[in-house]
Amino acid sequence: MSSASSDNDRPLGLTVHSMPVPAQIAAVEGQRTSMGRWKMLAVLLICAAPVIASYFTYYVVRPEGRRNFGELIEPQRPLPDVVGTALDGQPVNLQSLKNQWLLVSVAGAACDDLCARHLYLQRQLREGLGKDKDRLDWVWLVSDDAPVADTLLPALKSATVLRVPAAALAQWLQPQQGHALAEHLYVVDPLGNWMMRFPPQLDEKGAYSAKRDLGNLMRASASWDKEGR
Repeated sequence: MSSASSDNDRPLGLTVHSMPVPAQIAAVEGQRTSMGRWKMLAVLLICAAPVIASYFTYYVVRPEGRRNFGELIEPQRPLPDVVGTALDGQPVNLQSLKNQWLLVSVAGAACDDLCARHLYLQRQLREGLGKDKDRLDWVWLVSDDAPVADTLLPALKSATVLRVPAAALAQWLQPQQGHALAEHLYVVDPLGNWMMRFPPQLDEKGAYSAKRDLGNLMRASASWDKEGR
């Protein structure tokens, strides 16, 4: 008989492997899930590192004797999921304002003297940032349903003006004790967090200090924040 026939006549050898038990499967899947979570956390930390570093520099590692003019808000408060109305009647969700620094004022549409001064200072503070001005938007949140005077419109061409219910604003922004929302200017970071409040009834002398704070924020965030949404 030929060698080929002998090979074909040999019995087929089988190797029997034991089936994995459920506990082993669960352990392996658990390890994979845990490793996946750690990898995802590592990626998130790498992406967030510039933001964390800049905030650590601004909030913690401060030159001796340096003080903020504005009051830092801790914990920070994210932009609410609230839909406001632009002057042209279009709905705008406040969360869509993310990815820019925001300098915010609040006032009724009648816009009294304090409101007018704040709008002027908002525009001036933005212009004072020079090359960084395109990283900051100035925002007027109108807290009532009254019409905005036509005489104000030319001065608001570069502003974001949204009508937002006063109750919704009161759940997000907060004035100093004994003061009203309309007495402050508020700073929101590009992540959408309200993080600073300037003193009430800001005058031009205080505006100089506010400009310094804004400049410090621009420098601290320069590595990760760019102009435009």
